[in-house]
Amino acid sequence: MESKTDQKNSNPFVNALLTDLYQVSMAYAYWSIGKHEQRSCFDLFFRKNPFKGEFTVFAGLEEALKFVKNFKFTKEMLTKMKKKFSWPEKFWDWLGTLDSSQVKIYAMPEGSVCFPRCPLMRVEGPLAVCQLLETTLLCLINYPALVCTNAARHRLAAGKDKILLEFGLRRAQGPDGGMSASRYAVMGGFDGTSNVEAAIEYGLECKGTHAHSFVTAFSGLDDVKDKDIAGKGVDFVAMVLKWRKQLKKETTNDGELAAFISFAQAFPKRFLALVDTYDTINSGCWNFICVSLALSELGFKPIGIRLDSGDLAYLSVECRNIFKKVVRFGFRPGDDDDHPQKN
Repeated sequence: MESKTDQKNSNPFVNALLTDLYQVSMAYAYWSIGKHEQRSCFDLFFRKNPFKGEFTVFAGLEEALKFVKNFKFTKEMLTKMKKKFSWPEKFWDWLGTLDSSQVKIYAMPEGSVCFPRCPLMRVEGPLAVCQLLETTLLCLINYPALVCTNAARHRLAAGKDKILLEFGLRRAQGPDGGMSASRYAVMGGFDGTSNVEAAIEYGLECKGTHAHSFVTAFSGLDDVKDKDIAGKGVDFVAMVLKWRKQLKKETTNDGELAAFISFAQAFPKRFLALVDTYDTINSGCWNFICVSLALSELGFKPIGIRLDSGDLAYLSVECRNIFKKVVRFGFRPGDDDDHPQKN
C-alpha cells in the first residue's frame, strides 16, 4: 500500500523550484569549493508564539515529508532555470542528480503543542541538499502552524461542546491559502469548512447556510410559489403567517420571511437562517421564530440562526433573550427551552 509520504504534494507549486534564489546560489558556492556533500544538520524552529499567545500548534508535517520524499530537479525544471541563470553546465548536471536519499528527518508529531526556540523538525544530510530544502520546508510549516494555532485558540475560547465552522475561503490569501486554511483550521479544532474542494480533497465535513443575497432575492410572500413543505400536503406559508399574527409581529420584512420559508422548504431538517440582512432584532430573529414554530408543528427541529454583521456580542444576547421570551409565553421552536443559535 502506498504511504501518504509516497504521494505527491497537494499543491503542484510545491517542488524543487519553490525556493529562494540564494539557496541555489549557496548550493553553487558549496559545489564549486567541494563542500556540497559535507554532512550537516538544520533545525526548524520559531522565535515567538503568534497572536501574543503561550503556545503554537505544529502543522504541515505531512506535506513537508511529501516534498522531501519527492525532491528532485527534473529536466524540465533545469531547462527553465538555464534560461534564467548562467551557471556552468557541470553544475546543472550535478543539480539534476540530487535527491533526498541521504536526508534524515526528525520531527514532533503533527498537531503537537510546541514552543519558541524548540526544534519542530531536524533535517540531516548533505549540506547543499539541506540548504535547498530550507525555504520550502519553512513555507510548508509556517502558514499551517499559524492557521492551526489560531483555530486551536478559537476552540479553547468556545469550549468543547460548540460547533466551529471555517468560512474563510473568500478572504483567504489566494486559492492556495484558502485550501491550506480550511485543512489546518479543522486540524486545529474546527468541526468543518464551507470550502467544497477542501472538504473533498482532505475528507473534511462540509457545512454552510445561506447568504444575504439569498434573502434579498425575495421581495415578498408572492415569491413563494409552492405552499407545501416536504410533501406534507399543508399550506406551510399559512402556518408561518398564523404564528406571525399570534406573536403580533406582522411588520417583519416580507421578503426576508419569504426567503426563510423557501429555505425551510428546501432544507426542513436543517433550517438555519442568517437573520441580520435587514433588522436583526425587529425582523430577522422574529421571522426565524415564525418559520421555526411552523416547522416544529410538523415534527421538524430547526437548528438555529447565524449572525455575521454588526455587534455580534450584543445581537447574540438579544436574540437569545427573544428566544427565552417566546418560550416563556409557551411557544417552543424545537425541543429545547433555550433555542440553539449560531454566531
